Amino acid sequence: MEKIQSRQGQGRVADAPSGHWVYRAMPRGMWPYAQLARWDRPIGWQLLLWPCLWSTALAASAYAQPGAPLAEVLPSIWHILLFLVGAIAMRGAGCTYNDLVDERIDNAVERTRSRPLPSGQVSRGQAWAFLLAQALLGLLVLVQFNAFAIALGFASLIVVAIYPFAKRFTDWPQLFLGLAFSWGALMGWAADFESLSLAPVLLYFGSILWVIGYDTIYAHQDKEDDAIVGVRSTARLFGEKTRQWLIALYGGALLFFAVAFALAEVPMPALAGLVAAGAHMARQIRVIDIDNPDQCLALFRSNNVVGWLIFLGLIGGGLWAVISPQF
Repeated sequence: MEKIQSRQGQGRVADAPSGHWVYRAMPRGMWPYAQLARWDRPIGWQLLLWPCLWSTALAASAYAQPGAPLAEVLPSIWHILLFLVGAIAMRGAGCTYNDLVDERIDNAVERTRSRPLPSGQVSRGQAWAFLLAQALLGLLVLVQFNAFAIALGFASLIVVAIYPFAKRFTDWPQLFLGLAFSWGALMGWAADFESLSLAPVLLYFGSILWVIGYDTIYAHQDKEDDAIVGVRSTARLFGEKTRQWLIALYGGALLFFAVAFALAEVPMPALAGLVAAGAHMARQIRVIDIDNPDQCLALFRSNNVVGWLIFLGLIGGGLWAVISPQF
């Protein structure tokens, strides 16, 4: 399906992939809700999920001793499933809320005016009802954890509520996105230990820098329209110095991750994932063309690979503790 959605008819949102399963499998009446939740653009919930998975894998492999039983060094499958459902639900709720707040701005930007609200495919009342349904699903997921993790999860709502307005009062809205999108770096550890320590806090700080970096790349798609409507971003702030800023942001993220791993006493092979992630980040910095929107979108999406590399590194560290006595 190639038609771009407008007030004249349904179709896909401009920056969503054509031929997505959402449009093949769902009835037309559900398309606008799928678009509000960004089900046709899964990269968002994937990037929200990664700090959760890193944290739960860090907690599982923390302080692992040689010869530890396999079940003790691998993250809980139940927790992974909860984080997966929670990430999809809360990313969808967050995007719906963001669209409600930004309807006027979205209508003025070429890439976003095909979204369901500015294109007239849903009413504000319908969008609010859908937001509530997704938030209730997220709440159902949250209450499966311990009391400390539940309280920590509720605390994240403060940052989530502020984020859509950040672009109106600061050049650093990506920082607020980082604060919200990285919260899972605390949640995985809290779900396992019912407390926090310096290791997950540093993982959180590193994830914030990573989010600022990749969302700066994403924001370069809209910098011309943003300048016209007065939307602020790190893409506009950094400008031609984006590459230098990415070096600092990604480098700082890797440093925080490495120290977090060290404090948690994760087995050394986990660092291999960080090295591989660093190589991927370096490639992003080397090839980026901030004036090529299609490339910026592709590089932004490629951060899903960073998530996999760090997660698999932590899993490998835990497995090393199990098998190392055999060598």
